[in-house]
Amino acid sequence: MLKGAITAIVTPFKNGALDEEAYRQLIERQIEGGIHGIVPCGTTGESATLSHAEHKRVVEICLDQVKKRVPVIAGSGSNNTAEAVELTKHAQAAGADYALMITPYYNKPTQEGLYQHYKTITAQTKIPIVVYNVPGRTSLNLLPETMARLATLPHIVGLKDATGDLKQGAKTLALCGDKITVLSGDDFTVLPLLSVGGQGVISVVSNVVPQDMAGMCNAFFAGNLAEARRLHFKMWDLMEAMFYETNPAPAKTALKLLGKITGEVRQPLCPMSSANEDKLRQVMQKYGLIK
Repeated sequence: MLKGAITAIVTPFKNGALDEEAYRQLIERQIEGGIHGIVPCGTTGESATLSHAEHKRVVEICLDQVKKRVPVIAGSGSNNTAEAVELTKHAQAAGADYALMITPYYNKPTQEGLYQHYKTITAQTKIPIVVYNVPGRTSLNLLPETMARLATLPHIVGLKDATGDLKQGAKTLALCGDKITVLSGDDFTVLPLLSVGGQGVISVVSNVVPQDMAGMCNAFFAGNLAEARRLHFKMWDLMEAMFYETNPAPAKTALKLLGKITGEVRQPLCPMSSANEDKLRQVMQKYGLIK
């Protein structure tokens, strides 16, 4: 079962191309930081602007570097069901442990359309699937009642809940019971979601501080709520900084300030404004990450 802090890892670029060496080093830094899993080609990995060849290569590099030390949950979703099947089949063949599958964006299918989308994919693949619900990106909310239906399909094992709505998260847990694993998709809601039965997070801020997000989850599951709360509030300002501008520009800028990557993002994303980068730098200095 998926559990703990899982990083939605950035895809580093150098002169517009995948920076494989930096990517491998980022993965090692995550594992050394005690992270419990890695997601390549998620939203934070800029999957929307990767070619299919790049997408598949990013997944393959991640699997090769991780070497089964932690689970790899490969992003494989699309707003085209046939394309999602193709990417999920690749993740399965490459050896990913799970596939992370966003609800179809832009098309805005009905709840029945969402159910049929995932049903078609599960009928053609065997890899365990984590459904990804992020209404702020897709303009579409997968309702708890629909998730309860999906939980009855073969290979649907989890949900990344990036609604930021604790009421919806709790209702999903109430309806689905132990049929699926519910993970927060929002760094701010990890600790409260854990308190009602969530099992962890697919995180942005852990790109920068994997040891603290992993530590918070470890403390919670060990029953040390005071330490979990301390780490939650320690990360708070940095979590906010990760969204000064559209993710993953701030996360990539933070890693640039740490000397790990160039910080490049792909258009239509653009570099952070100098004012917001200065604010981010100040937060990182206060945190003790940089001088």
